[in-house]
Amino acid sequence: MLQDLCVADLASAVKVNGFVCKAKANATDFTTVALKLPGNTNNKFRALVTPANVMQVPGLNTLGVSMARIDYAPGGLNPPHTHPRATEMIFVLEGQLDVGFITTANVLIATTIKKGEVFVFPRGLLHFQMNNGNSPAAVIAGFNSQFPGTQQAAAALFNATPPVPDDVLAKAFQIGVVDVQKIKMNLK
Repeated sequence: MLQDLCVADLASAVKVNGFVCKAKANATDFTTVALKLPGNTNNKFRALVTPANVMQVPGLNTLGVSMARIDYAPGGLNPPHTHPRATEMIFVLEGQLDVGFITTANVLIATTIKKGEVFVFPRGLLHFQMNNGNSPAAVIAGFNSQFPGTQQAAAALFNATPPVPDDVLAKAFQIGVVDVQKIKMNLK
């Protein structure tokens, strides 16, 4: 870093790896209340990720750190996904979760974590969290990137634009083209 801070100018048309700096910073550039309250888990996965990255906290620009809150209803799932630009560490605020990641040797590293415990997902590896408890669960996630990025495995494969050809997906998953089309419809 060449300066103390570089608050992101989110309105700038200039595109760089990060954001250009605003001329003046103030306290609101370094704060958010986004993680204060539980998120609405009334959705198909019964879970909600609420980010606190450079898009919500412009003062994080160039600092290499961000957070998120993830809330899970009973049975809620944060589906298999990756963060291409960050390692993730979660801290359980309440409830319990089944968590895991898959190594590049296709080995599943998984466990159950409870309130007060942490788990780490290495950068770029597919991972998931699921609330198999009978009560809501919540975590705070920390990332070593101002903007870690998220790529959900199923959505990336079955909802890409332009689409991955059905015959490619059918062969990769050893299913029929009709099943591929059903999966695509269910993920919309």
